[in-house]
Amino acid sequence: MAIPIKNKDAIARMRESCAIAATVLHRLKQAVQPGISTFDLDDLARKYIEEYGAKSACYGYPSHSRGVRPFPAYACISVNEEVVHGIGSFKRILRDGDVVTLDICVTYNGYVGDNAYTVPVGAVSPEVAKLLRVTEEARAAGIAQAKVGNRIGDISEAVQNHIAPHRYGIVRDMVGHGVGASMHEEPQIPNFIERKKSKTDVIKPGMTLAIEPMINLGSWRTKTAEDGWTIVTADGSPSTHFEHTVLTTDQGPEILTVPRP
Repeated sequence: MAIPIKNKDAIARMRESCAIAATVLHRLKQAVQPGISTFDLDDLARKYIEEYGAKSACYGYPSHSRGVRPFPAYACISVNEEVVHGIGSFKRILRDGDVVTLDICVTYNGYVGDNAYTVPVGAVSPEVAKLLRVTEEARAAGIAQAKVGNRIGDISEAVQNHIAPHRYGIVRDMVGHGVGASMHEEPQIPNFIERKKSKTDVIKPGMTLAIEPMINLGSWRTKTAEDGWTIVTADGSPSTHFEHTVLTTDQGPEILTVPRP
């Protein structure tokens, strides 16, 4: 399938939805502290999203697995070994030394803004602090390659090359993607080299891409929890996830998920 190219109107709407998603994420990060439950964080996300007149793109998202209910939360809140799609719970209380990924995806004026950030809770171990830093750096390396004339494979290669020296596990079951009128559009953007770059799509102006390394301290392997949604590391190791929505332009990649002042 062809990668959607956004016109001026669509780009303007994407700027709005992404600004809202980024502002909600920024505010939610400030609420992270030991003792708060992930349910409370999800409820705050709901309130913040509603304040801006937007809707959660996560809430009610249908499952592709038979018998699994639509996604029941307003944000994806994933703790420690949870990679993505964590569901807020009264029972999951954040503790000093945890990490929590806040993934905020909103719809506004018909377009989706998507971003994520893994937040340390109190003081984390040196090895986890390094994992956080390296994953965020990998996101920046991937974004830097989202240049007109490059290929999608250049983004994947940049992320993998930044992670490889540290021997972390690069999640393979979930990848970055296009985002726009729907949460998931073409292209698929792996965080690893899946095939020759020459076989991947050429980047053109007007693409909006969710670039999102998901990196584990241990193995890359994952599994699905009993709730049918939460993806966890197979070996129980901590995972980190950093995501921006990026617009491709002739002047270079532009990060759209920037909080409002």
